[in-house]
Amino acid sequence: MVSRSPSRPYKRCSHSRLSLYWASLIGLMWLVSLLGTFTLFSAQTPWFYWLWAILVRTFLHTGLFIVTHEAIHKNIADSHGLNDAFGYVTSWLYALLPYRLLAKNHRLHHRFPATKQDPDHHDTDLGGFWFWYVQFMKTYQTGGQVWVSLIGISLIFCAFMVCGIPAINLILFWIIPMVLSSLQLFTFGIFLPHRQSGSAPEFGCSIKSIHLPVFWSFVTCYHFGYHREHHLHPHLPWYQLPQVYRDGKG
Repeated sequence: MVSRSPSRPYKRCSHSRLSLYWASLIGLMWLVSLLGTFTLFSAQTPWFYWLWAILVRTFLHTGLFIVTHEAIHKNIADSHGLNDAFGYVTSWLYALLPYRLLAKNHRLHHRFPATKQDPDHHDTDLGGFWFWYVQFMKTYQTGGQVWVSLIGISLIFCAFMVCGIPAINLILFWIIPMVLSSLQLFTFGIFLPHRQSGSAPEFGCSIKSIHLPVFWSFVTCYHFGYHREHHLHPHLPWYQLPQVYRDGKG
């Protein structure tokens, strides 16, 4: 199994400050972009800027989940409390998601990839991309969480409108990026790296990497297309995965 005895040729200790910087920067850029698009965009703004802003907001919203993921792996800081603080805040900002459930399921995903004990696993014989996506989303909306998310997001939406934020801005720069981000994370973090063809392969071979140049790997999903490398080296921060891939250590 890939995740039980990963090799550890790379050290993370010297990167804790850089990881903290990146996590803070992503959170700050998400907040600034949210406030900027809520207040600066109007009916007079050219459509090109609206489209560009939606794409940027989606990318930064995905970044929130990447920070949550790094917190689960304790890759942000040496302090477990600080890691969890980032995890709780970013998972809540992402979609009012429960950090503890995310952490529990993700650790099972690493421990038992491509098995029935893996919460993210899906038998492709039962359906393709969209069926798997729906099942994946349902995994993190159990125990009444779906109502927490729906009611909570609705209340926040109404609160923003009371503060004078136009509904169109809320939909285009908050709701739509949230949906697009979930598709982005699923596509590049689950579907493409973990889908199987034919008979189920051995665990190690069931996890694939997406061969993209570094720039596009970053744009598509913060380098998590280098997914096999991540499973072999979960202690490494996301920005080191391209180096692992280049060195052929995956």
